[in-house]
Amino acid sequence: MTGTQTAGRRYGGRDAAQRRQERRTRLIQAGLDLFGTVGYASVSVKQVCSHAGLTERYFYESFRDREDLLAGVYNELIATISAETAQAAAAAAPDVDAQLRAGLEVFIRTLAGDARMARLVLIEVVGASPRLEVRRREVLHEFAAMVAAVVGPLPGGPETPSSRLTMTAMSLVGGVNELLVDWTLGHQNATVDELVDLCHTLYIAAYRAISDQP
Repeated sequence: MTGTQTAGRRYGGRDAAQRRQERRTRLIQAGLDLFGTVGYASVSVKQVCSHAGLTERYFYESFRDREDLLAGVYNELIATISAETAQAAAAAAPDVDAQLRAGLEVFIRTLAGDARMARLVLIEVVGASPRLEVRRREVLHEFAAMVAAVVGPLPGGPETPSSRLTMTAMSLVGGVNELLVDWTLGHQNATVDELVDLCHTLYIAAYRAISDQP
């Protein structure tokens, strides 16, 4: 049997690519469990592998190092949160008020509903590496663009977002992010409903202020 045939051998109905993906998924889950509880700085590759029930050989099959795993977990979480937030906002169209609330509901409740996810997305990636700082800033801009797309173009305004709108959207996204960091760290004792209501109030106030601009 040739090497190619051996590599493609199926076990339990799964081929090599499927088994590799399953191992990667287990490592991603282990990263979320450990980085989101013990903390990124306190977790080793060996601990991740033990938690996933895999040898280090399989870790390096999918990730270069511990930072690469953190980036992988973060990107997967952000992809899910972003898609679900956008879907919720789109389903509430065309009412801007309803879209903003629907998006905030999903975003805030998703993070607030899983302490591991909140800690990893909001806290553990901050300052973890220059690469992750660049990615974190990209994510903030991506969510700001999502807000701007919901709000604009404003009636009678240009088709592309104005600098005022993009700055406002970034301010709102950054504000929600920092509020959730504070809440995750235990500095705020608000309920999730109160968080959603407050953020929605701020978003709507900003939207109306921009809409009233000549």
